[in-house]
Amino acid sequence: MKFNLVDRIEHLSDARIVTVKYVSLAEEYLADHFPTFPVLPGVMMLEAATQSAAWLLHKRTGFARSMAVLKEAKNVKYGSFVAPGNFLRIEAEWIKDTQAGAAFKATGSVGGKDTELSQAVQMRLELAYFNLADKNPQLADVDRRIHEHNRQRWELLAVGNKELQLVV
Repeated sequence: MKFNLVDRIEHLSDARIVTVKYVSLAEEYLADHFPTFPVLPGVMMLEAATQSAAWLLHKRTGFARSMAVLKEAKNVKYGSFVAPGNFLRIEAEWIKDTQAGAAFKATGSVGGKDTELSQAVQMRLELAYFNLADKNPQLADVDRRIHEHNRQRWELLAVGNKELQLVV
């Protein structure tokens, strides 16, 4: 199952991205986490940071590869809960390119309609960046479809934001 944990991109440069995930009680994973006290699971915060860093990596490389996946998470520290009606604001900063992809520092803050931001999570991430066909040439068509999906999703996130428009 694929969860899209980036609803909006607020800022984007070659070194930094700021994204937002709005948490709604309709999120299916909240039914079990926890039934009487629903909160965004920590692993979903980690995934939101990974997806944010992946968008930055795609932008930096002109969508050169189809897959951007979490290779390693270090020093993950959780703070405030993110409940329905709140949003998770992720700031991911590029640190360096790595042999497999790139390394990032990410922080997540929780906020709501009438609340100030407080830290929800912080971490260091390393993403692997590759095409499936690199190891199995028969998957070139799958890479092509994933590339197309990534570009379509990007266009949805970029609607109304000219600085995010991609020319590739």
